[in-house]
Amino acid sequence: MIIEIDKNSGFCFGVVEAIRKAEETLQQQDVLYCLGDIVHNDAEVERLTRKGLITIDHELFFTMKDTTVLLRAHGEPPSTYEYARQNNIHLIDATCPVVLKLQQRIRKGSESDKSENTQVVIYGKKNHAEVNGLVGQINGKAIVIENVDEIDKINFTRPIELYSQTTKDLDGFHVLADELKRRAVNVPLKIHDTVCRQVANRIPAIRKFSARFGLIIFVSGQKSSNGKMLYHICQSVNPNSKFISSIEEIDEQWITDVDSVGICGATSTPKNLLEEVAEALRQLAFKKFK
Repeated sequence: MIIEIDKNSGFCFGVVEAIRKAEETLQQQDVLYCLGDIVHNDAEVERLTRKGLITIDHELFFTMKDTTVLLRAHGEPPSTYEYARQNNIHLIDATCPVVLKLQQRIRKGSESDKSENTQVVIYGKKNHAEVNGLVGQINGKAIVIENVDEIDKINFTRPIELYSQTTKDLDGFHVLADELKRRAVNVPLKIHDTVCRQVANRIPAIRKFSARFGLIIFVSGQKSSNGKMLYHICQSVNPNSKFISSIEEIDEQWITDVDSVGICGATSTPKNLLEEVAEALRQLAFKKFK
């Protein structure tokens, strides 16, 4: 049986850097707090927890003082930084550079467009950590749209400025942008394609990869919106695609009638987990053909 791991799968740059900063800090101290899951992958969170990383939520963060807290790649609104400044919390800022640049663009764009009463529209997932950080740049005054069906939230008599959560799908962004162009008649419209290309480029690659195998095993944490999006793309190309979060979820019946398996994952899926899945499948295949 052919078993192959997608060479394009694995952590994106932002996640790699956040984990590197966490591990470096934990070499110097026994405990480090992280505001939210450092990555949407339970296995990786558990690995870092064993090293001393403690995941906290925002409710707890806003009661803390005199400590050190890691900000993950998703980014945070200004209120988080202000609270830390006032309460002697040292922040290790692991915000992805792509997200940080987007935050700055939204903030500066809103300041320059204030007199025009411009609506800031963000194509993204409501209450996603990155989106919360983006909306926070302009004190919550943004319209978040998950898909083109929600376009009526926008007032088409006022200027519009469109941005995207960095991990949203590029095709969906273009659909929304095209509909805005169609409906924004005689209204100023600015469209900013802010989808991360490291994520966007995964889509054509994963389409090609999924088409090559009898079975696709997609590995991702349940919380990963990027993982859900990429998995649906696998399914659209190869209906025999299975979503798992750990090797315990593999069903040996899946390989009964296939002679090739492709293993891929989200930008939040560690390479070592993909390798564990591949090894588990090799053992099942060995039993099958013994």
